[in-house]
Amino acid sequence: MHFFKYRSGELYAEEVPVKKLAVKYGTPLYIYSYKTLLRHFRAYADAFNDYPHLICFAIKSNSNTSILRFIAKNGGGADIVSGGELHAALKAGIKPEKIVYAGVGKTEDEINFALKSKILMFNVESEAELREINRVAGKVKKKASVALRINPDIDPETHPYITTGLRKHKFGISIEKALEHYRLASRLENINVIGIHKHIGSQITKVSPFVEALKKLLVFVDKLSIQGVEIKYLDIGGGLGIPYKDEEPPVPKDLAKHLIPLLKDRNFTLIIEPGRSIVGNAGILVTKTLYLKKGEEKDFIIVDAGMNDLVRPSFYGAYHNLLPVVRKKRQAVKCDVVGPICESSDFLATDRVINKINQGEYIAVMGAGAYGFSMSSNYNSRPRSAEVLVKGREHFLIRKRETYNDLTRNERIPAFLK
Repeated sequence: MHFFKYRSGELYAEEVPVKKLAVKYGTPLYIYSYKTLLRHFRAYADAFNDYPHLICFAIKSNSNTSILRFIAKNGGGADIVSGGELHAALKAGIKPEKIVYAGVGKTEDEINFALKSKILMFNVESEAELREINRVAGKVKKKASVALRINPDIDPETHPYITTGLRKHKFGISIEKALEHYRLASRLENINVIGIHKHIGSQITKVSPFVEALKKLLVFVDKLSIQGVEIKYLDIGGGLGIPYKDEEPPVPKDLAKHLIPLLKDRNFTLIIEPGRSIVGNAGILVTKTLYLKKGEEKDFIIVDAGMNDLVRPSFYGAYHNLLPVVRKKRQAVKCDVVGPICESSDFLATDRVINKINQGEYIAVMGAGAYGFSMSSNYNSRPRSAEVLVKGREHFLIRKRETYNDLTRNERIPAFLK
């Protein structure tokens, strides 16, 4: 459910016409709905209200400081995968004791930063990383609290690029070898074992993979208990999907209904890492039609948003619904909606049947709040777009559009070329 709706044929973001925002701030433009963010966050908080829990927003989905500030003000934490994400979380006011740090390639500087910031725990993904965290913690005379990321070998039935819980993937430690890793962690002088972690993928549209993975994890936790390793934090990751097209994914209360009974009589704090399911449908990308082109085999609508602004269609073959910002009765046409980037993979939709759009009119790319701006780039030396947050009748610029000068600001010409 989101708050982007038509009124008398015109698309609104809450109480503000989308066209008004496009004219004021220019395009391409990301627009986020505060009410939608709040509804989605509260859906998790309410669903898991009867069990001790911590909602750690997956910053990789959307790292805008205002979005993260919203998470902080509502009591949420952060799931981070880099030093930059830790910086963003702290800057936004997320408490370090509510931050968990995953990712297979943590550097010494990043580990140091996290230790000094006193985050809740590292989600460790390999023996080598475990030993490195122990070494770095020893250098700064600190104890590093950790969970080990267990790979339960569960197929979440999603796109292969966003599947992370199978044996063949780079993520986590196989469940067969995890016991010896926990034994090692318990022996290391500068490591404090407090948790266990799993994350099987993203855009998952069924409850069953979550249930199956949790059951496997709980059997393993019982083995740890026999070995004298007691788990305080059970981090079940994120990955709940959203409807981009015709999917009917479960909602947080469905997830809680199936998971909480499995945790009965167990003394954990449950950590959940939603990203897409909070911010995905809370954001849209607005783009302006530049040209209409009749090709030899198909027609093209050329717009000012390219794969540098939203890479998901090119990268994953992802589907995003395209809506006219001003809806009119027109003939339906089959076409490709493409951007200005010099790549054949630069498209927002291919062979899509939509009502004809005229030059100069606006299109809203729906479900663009997650992995939209956060995956954008400056490819073809294109400045990244502006971002706007709408709350009721008010709208706020939360990221200025980049300028051409921004593109070269950090570059330096050596003396011999001057």
